[in-house]
Amino acid sequence: MLKELNSKNFEEEIKSGLKLVEFYTEWCGYCKKQHPELEELGKVWIGQLDADINPDIAAKYNVNAFPTFIIFKDGNNIERFSGFRKKEDIMQRIIKHLK
Repeated sequence: MLKELNSKNFEEEIKSGLKLVEFYTEWCGYCKKQHPELEELGKVWIGQLDADINPDIAAKYNVNAFPTFIIFKDGNNIERFSGFRKKEDIMQRIIKHLK
């Protein structure tokens, strides 16, 4: 489930549970290629934040490469990775934090 994030809902959305957030930009070719992989994850909650529209949040998390993914657990940054990823790689990264 893809959820569009912005400066108004970001903190509320990540504050509880295990959440994956993709920081992207519209002009990023790898981000465009990444979108179908994320859609195939179906019921997995994935937040998407456009860093060009929300530069304050991207700066807060020192995001300057796209796509960048951050996994949050109860609002805390627990893992970070960048670049195009296959859906299997993303799922493995999420699953290891479910234990």
